[in-house]
Amino acid sequence: MIEREIQEKLEQALSRQAAVALIGPRQVGKTTLAHAVAAGRPSVYLDLENSTDRAKLAEPELFLARHEDKLVVLDEIHRVPELFPSLRGIIDEGRRKGRRTGRFLILGSASIELMRQSETLAGRIAYVDMGPLHVLETGSEAVERLWLRGGFPDSYLAENDAVSLALRGDFIRTYLERDVPMFGPRIPAETLERFWTMLAHGQGGLLNASKLASGIGVTAPTVTSYLGLLVDLLLVRRLPPYLRNVGKRLVKAPKTYVRDSGLLHALLGIGDFDTLLGHPVIGASWEGFVIENLLAAAPVGTQASFYRTAAGAEIDLVLELGAKHGVWAIEIKRKVGSGLLKGNHHALADIAPSRSFYVHGGNDRFPMTATTEAIGLHELAKELAALR
Repeated sequence: MIEREIQEKLEQALSRQAAVALIGPRQVGKTTLAHAVAAGRPSVYLDLENSTDRAKLAEPELFLARHEDKLVVLDEIHRVPELFPSLRGIIDEGRRKGRRTGRFLILGSASIELMRQSETLAGRIAYVDMGPLHVLETGSEAVERLWLRGGFPDSYLAENDAVSLALRGDFIRTYLERDVPMFGPRIPAETLERFWTMLAHGQGGLLNASKLASGIGVTAPTVTSYLGLLVDLLLVRRLPPYLRNVGKRLVKAPKTYVRDSGLLHALLGIGDFDTLLGHPVIGASWEGFVIENLLAAAPVGTQASFYRTAAGAEIDLVLELGAKHGVWAIEIKRKVGSGLLKGNHHALADIAPSRSFYVHGGNDRFPMTATTEAIGLHELAKELAALR
């Protein structure tokens, strides 16, 4: 199970660093996993959304000194960002006493924001990512369900599609009304919801800040800040262009994706699979879904991008896997019959990847051309996971 792998990563990180940050969107199971890790050792858990637990840290040095022999789990750390300098002093004091590892497990719902807050812990903290469920955990037989409902556990496991959709609507409302204002400047919930929905309608498209700005009545720089906030909250992916090829006129704008397919469908009012099959977003939805699942399976340090030239050469996903495994080029289409297009062949000639794949919606695997394999999502995710 993928959760067991993440728990092992946490255990390993705690064995080498004083502090470990478990980072992932809200409601992916970070707290449950933290309790599982804490259960194996003396520990204390503090939920910093709880006013009583926050009050315990009014004098953090005094409180934490009483628990210096325990693992301290700090959930929703963004509620008390001023705690980080104190943690640094406590960690350094512990090192002088010979306690160098396994002091703090920090849970956060934002990536860059949390890292920015924890800069004072440089050299004292490790990071472990935890995303929603993905295809290696749910299995190849559940791809359609995972695609429709997304990977947030409550949504995926809901008793039916209607309940799942309602849960995702609640999730979106919570982010708009509570979490976003906590992390960024005050943004009207209605404005941000319109912006998020516009991104959903443009799933997998090139970022055009001016067009988005005119759609919600703000400036292009404001749109950029809104987008950056959703990226930091791990809700939107900004996929950069692959710029290694010289001598070509390359598209340089990033592509944007609502990361969880279930949230994408909720924003667009898609509640069941039949509706999804008839919706114009279906191709872009599948593309984003495949990208998120492959990146969840890929080794740490994998660089992801897309390739597109002004002349029309294009590949949906380029994975740079390091010197040992090289560059993989991946084209994504639900139907095998679509085949590689002329622009795909030109892109493959430009990139000259180590391996080339065509990810489709089935499970069959076969040569599509002399250099490109047709393959199902689950099978390719397994191949990437084997490189870890």
